[in-house]
Amino acid sequence: MSRQEARARGEGSAADAPYTGAVASEIAAPEPPRVVPGARLSDPSRFINRELSWLDFNERVLELAEGHEHPLLERVKFCAIFSSNLDEFFMVRVAGLQRQIVSGLAVRSPDGSTPQHALAEIQERVRGLVARQSRLWREELAPALAAEGIHLARVEDCAADEEAELAERFEREVYPVLTPLAVGPGQPFPYISGLSLSLGLFVRDPGSGEERFARVKVPEGLPRFRQVGSRGVLVPLEDLIGHFLDSLFPGMEIVERSAFRVTRDADFEVSDEADDLLEAVELEVRRRRFGDVVRLEVEGTVSERMLERLLEGLDATPDEVVRIDGMLDLADLMQVAGLDRPELKDEPWLPVTQPRLEGRDARGLFAELRRADILVQHPYDSFSTSVDAFVRAVVRDQDVIGVKTTVYRTSDESAIMPTLIQAAEEGKQSVCLVELKARFDERRNIEWSRALEQAGVHVVYGFRNLKIHAKTTLVVRREGDKLRRYAHVGTGNYNAVTARLYEDFGLFTADEQIAADIADLFNYLTGFGRPQRFRKLLVAPFTLRSRLLEEIRAVAAAAAAGTPARIRIKVNALTDNAIIDELYHASQAGAEIDLMTRGICCLRPGVPGMSERIRVRSVLGRFLEHSRVFEFSVGDETRVFIGSSDLMPRNLDHRIEVVVPVEDPRVRAEIGSTLDVVLADNASAWTLGADGAWSRVHAEKGQRLRPTHAVLMRRALSLGRRRSGVRRAR
Repeated sequence: MSRQEARARGEGSAADAPYTGAVASEIAAPEPPRVVPGARLSDPSRFINRELSWLDFNERVLELAEGHEHPLLERVKFCAIFSSNLDEFFMVRVAGLQRQIVSGLAVRSPDGSTPQHALAEIQERVRGLVARQSRLWREELAPALAAEGIHLARVEDCAADEEAELAERFEREVYPVLTPLAVGPGQPFPYISGLSLSLGLFVRDPGSGEERFARVKVPEGLPRFRQVGSRGVLVPLEDLIGHFLDSLFPGMEIVERSAFRVTRDADFEVSDEADDLLEAVELEVRRRRFGDVVRLEVEGTVSERMLERLLEGLDATPDEVVRIDGMLDLADLMQVAGLDRPELKDEPWLPVTQPRLEGRDARGLFAELRRADILVQHPYDSFSTSVDAFVRAVVRDQDVIGVKTTVYRTSDESAIMPTLIQAAEEGKQSVCLVELKARFDERRNIEWSRALEQAGVHVVYGFRNLKIHAKTTLVVRREGDKLRRYAHVGTGNYNAVTARLYEDFGLFTADEQIAADIADLFNYLTGFGRPQRFRKLLVAPFTLRSRLLEEIRAVAAAAAAGTPARIRIKVNALTDNAIIDELYHASQAGAEIDLMTRGICCLRPGVPGMSERIRVRSVLGRFLEHSRVFEFSVGDETRVFIGSSDLMPRNLDHRIEVVVPVEDPRVRAEIGSTLDVVLADNASAWTLGADGAWSRVHAEKGQRLRPTHAVLMRRALSLGRRRSGVRRAR
């Protein structure tokens, strides 16, 4: 049955269904947001559409590629990121909207949009953004690369000796892995996997006049761009294949050749009936490549006849077509951005060691934690000499008897997995909560979990309906005649690779109550029982939402009473209706509110009578802003929390998230100083207006530029931090 027929019959499932997980009975429903008489807190227009807000974010990424504040290959990188972001958006969000339509349910988003209306808006916006990206690449980035000796060219543009070299390499390296698939009697239209680049062909037999459609897949295991000759020429693989098609269809005439690319629904749900979560996730990962088509990208020069053939064979619809004037799949420009041309990139940044951790062995690290909490901020502070050192202490300190940790996304470079294995082999208790459902990292996490189990680590997968997104590690150490626990709570993953690219906070503490809360949480997740009341932690889906609402209301009450009151929140996304409405109420009460949302923001700031005291900004640049910080100030008292949760229903209701209070005044001050830097950024920031439009922040005439990441790099060095004895001036 085609998808068109399924839509007519109303089959499918709605995305973002209400939470009905294993612990749903434990979750207290959030109190309804307070509505001030006369305020417009019942009008759907108070919310910005979630999907369009995400497209605004990706447009800001594209602006980084368009601007000249970053070196050339960094701009190429942002151009590639724009495309890879868009791929995931279609695989997950657009696919979800399509499933809502197929379900036949009259689902409206909080801003009042139907899925049909949202899809129409998305399609219009995406076509405009993709056309803008194509012009940028064709008219500016590619010529700028050529001026630097990096030439992207077609085979026919190459010199004779270069073409001869390409012919030899095609025969040796490419031809053996190609499989032409023609459609005809007994040969159905081939399956086209998601995100694969293909050549669609009409091939004619000059003798009989018979003509057939054929498809040649551009091999995914080969580099997209082939370097040839001595002058830095890069030839796209699809052009190389297209130039030598005669060897695939000997004696035939190639009537038409057009590149195309398919995006499929890649979001999946694990059935509640699954007995083995590991096997269930493996099955769904295999199914992912067979999802429905959600986008068909074609060259702008494709004929209507070819397009009709592709739509028919793929069971796709015309509104899913995106025509591209130029090269498809610019996400592969990451290969170009990775060229060894340091003069065309940002100056390398070497993370520095947090001063209190410098020169500490395992025992010294724990002694320093007993003295006071330690805060690190990546990538300014080294992940290796902080988080990895904390984990490695498990095996280097003979007094450590156990370790428990969570893994959402990790990397082969991180110490956490090898350390868990070594600790288990030494007889120390090792427990790892592996989130198998971390989207697009499922295969890696499955492989790691099997390796851990084989080494004797206790591996737990959590719940079918509840992702474990918390970033926590607990170390148990024997000290004299008692046991003491040490903890790390972070805002980012235990991933050494992304820790060099993502901005995140991590808190190391020996606080007994925080450690006890984390221990209770681990016991709940690995055992069988009801969660107990947490002493200090804010944990989703149990207490996080209600506690954040309480904090916002306390600030609002103080402001209403005439006390200076302020809220500063830094997250990746803000979409939760109850949180947004409570922030509106706090603004109406007189509180000053600054929101720093890197990506999606559904709150509409600056609306008279509703949100005129709320300001929203987004910082994008060299590093990916990723930390989650919640600061609530009343008079001279400030409460600060950091953790893993964004302000989205999926985080507050559908995931295990951990947010920890920051009680050390010096650590609170350091976090507050970072927020000050973000809010003072006049070089890599955008602000959100009441009309929902984002505007770039520009320095005033004569004002010194204050880009967040450069300022924080300078601050890290100015505090006397060192890594491997290296100091550099910026």
